[in-house]
Amino acid sequence: MPYIPDFDTETILHILNSIIQKHPEGSPERAAIELAQIALIYPRHIRKEDDFRRFYRDVFDPSFKLKVSHEFSTREDADKWLASGKVEDAERVRIAGKGFMVVRLPGRFTFMSAPLEGEEVETHESEEDSE
Repeated sequence: MPYIPDFDTETILHILNSIIQKHPEGSPERAAIELAQIALIYPRHIRKEDDFRRFYRDVFDPSFKLKVSHEFSTREDADKWLASGKVEDAERVRIAGKGFMVVRLPGRFTFMSAPLEGEEVETHESEEDSE
């Protein structure tokens, strides 16, 4: 994926719109492109375009590293911190050596497994795969 320095949101939306026209209503491709358009409009809507541009630039920075905000030796310690309410959605933490992301659910926060750099990702074979 090439980096587009100083991209213009309106131009990108126009390009995506021309691509949408090549796919029929209800197709997964059209739905994915429409979702990409909404995702591009969202930072403007919440007045965070500068944050999005910074994130976009960081993704292409070869020195970009995920920032781990907290490290916990046990899940119990992590759960106590989570219950404190002093957390942010999408915050990255390490629990007993494994990466997790804080995820906001309706009325609460929880942890989602999110491996960090250098961490092996566990894969689970389905029954169909093993046949």
